[in-house]
Formats: sequence, structure tokens, C-alpha cells
Amino acid sequence: MSRIAIFTDDPGWHGKQLRLAFAGRGYDCEFVSLTGCGFTIEPGKMPVSIPGFEQALPDAAFVRGVPGGSLEEVVMYLDVLHALKAMSIPVYNDGKAVERSVDKGMTSFLLRNAGLPTPVTWISRDRELALSIAEEELSNGNLLISKPLFGSQGEGIRRIEKMTDLFWLTSSHGVYYLQRFVHCDGVGFSDHRVFVINGRAVAAMRRRGKFWLNNVARGAQCEVIDLDPQMADLAVRATHALAMDYAGVDIIRDREGNYTIIEINSIPAWKGLESVCDVNIAELLVDDLITRYLDQNRPELVAAVS
Repeated sequence: MSRIAIFTDDPGWHGKQLRLAFAGRGYDCEFVSLTGCGFTIEPGKMPVSIPGFEQALPDAAFVRGVPGGSLEEVVMYLDVLHALKAMSIPVYNDGKAVERSVDKGMTSFLLRNAGLPTPVTWISRDRELALSIAEEELSNGNLLISKPLFGSQGEGIRRIEKMTDLFWLTSSHGVYYLQRFVHCDGVGFSDHRVFVINGRAVAAMRRRGKFWLNNVARGAQCEVIDLDPQMADLAVRATHALAMDYAGVDIIRDREGNYTIIEINSIPAWKGLESVCDVNIAELLVDDLITRYLDQNRPELVAAVS
């Protein structure tokens, strides 16, 4: 049986859904932490070491999690993903896509470079410059969001609302990432999560937060919505800009009725989305991976069909 490596430190519900979907297509799965992987540069041995795949490397790798750690540790984890792709093993999403999306600074740049609407953003190592920008924005009536360059689920994010908040302005390992706060339309706080697979928006929901952060992990409520073409187009173009197989794209409709792309997640959760949408995300992901990356590499099946 063909075997898939699912990189994760916490399989949980999402890992179970993926395993079931792969099994339904005739593939066996192993959950593997990137912390256990490495390299063996020695004649006669596979250069990439993956627990559970000592005899043969996986047919493909599905990335459900990249652990945090020191710069050296994270680089090594990504090196494993890069190496697998260099050895013609499909990696979904690959290392470059993960790098682009996990780095909020690069995400902001790539979106802007592609001509997509994204919040006004400043990134600098200069604290005095960061303070000056924050003071000017506040004096002009704008609020700011201070974010760590790397992070997820709202960790380490602060909203700067008044001058005294500047006392709490901190850098993320020497880097200041400031973003103009986008006020959503309607009452309260909300944004939209659009799930994109292979250039197609397959599902969407509105997330209503208890406060200005709309993460489901922080208690936001999910609501099904009709995905309008403009929002779907922006989400698809965003995944193209970051060269992703699939992504969760977060979009806010502001008070003027315009859409702004807030964030792109290359390892998105979808449990909240499935709670309100009649769609099996795991099956769609698995079908896409197999159809585009594995079926085409099976010449014996092509010959049999011919």
C-alpha cells in the first residue's frame, strides 16, 4: 500500500479526518513530527531520515504542522520539506509556501506586490521609527495592530488604541510589525474565512469575535455565508501570490464596503468551517493531492486505462 507522511505534533480531529480520507483512496498514513526528522549524508543511505519511513520514503507528505523553536530548529524542519520536494516527493503545502505565509512581513509584501488589497503595514527594526509611526497614526484617528512576525491563533497580537499603549509596544525578536486596524462593517467584530484548494474557493464562513480578534480558537462564532464572486476571486488570487496548494484566507469587509485581505494560513484548521458548511474539506484536500501529484506519476495506471 502507498504511504503518506502527515507532518504534525498533534493529529487530533484534523489528523483523523485526513487519515480516513486517505484510507478511502487506498493510502496508508503515518503521523510524524518534524522534530524527529533529520539528514544522514552517508553513501548507501537515504539522505532524509523520517521516523516510520526507514525503508522507503513516503509517496507524499501532507503538512499539518511545523513546530516552533530556535531559528536553527525551524530552518531544519523546513529543510526537510525542501529536501523531499527536491527528491520529487510531493509536499502539500510545500516548504516555500509555508515560509511565505508564516512570515507576516513577506505575506504583506507579496499581497501588495500582486496588487491585492491588504492593510497599510510597516516593518522595521528601528524602535524610534515604530514609535513615530504609531504616534502619527493615533493622531490621525487610526488604531494599530502590533503583531509578532511569526505566530498564529492571535498569540502575541496587541491593539494600540491610545498614546499610553505605546509603553507596551514591543518588538518580536527585534522586529516591529505594525498594521493599520481595519474596522469591519456592521455591528461588532467579524471577518470571513475563505478556504481555497487548487485555485478554487470551496467554502466560506463569517467569524464573529467576542472582541476585535476573530479567531475560532479564541471563541469566535462561525456562520455560514454565501460566497460572493469578488471575495472568492481575492482569496484565489492571494493563494496564487503565495504559490499555495491550499489555504485559509481571512478577509474583512470594511465600513466602506471594500474587501481587505488580512491573513493567509498555509496550515489552516477547518473544523469550525465544517460545523456550518456542508462540505468535507479533508476529502477535497486528499483528492486534490492524489489527482495532481500522485495519479500522474503512475504510468502503469495510464497504460491500463489506455
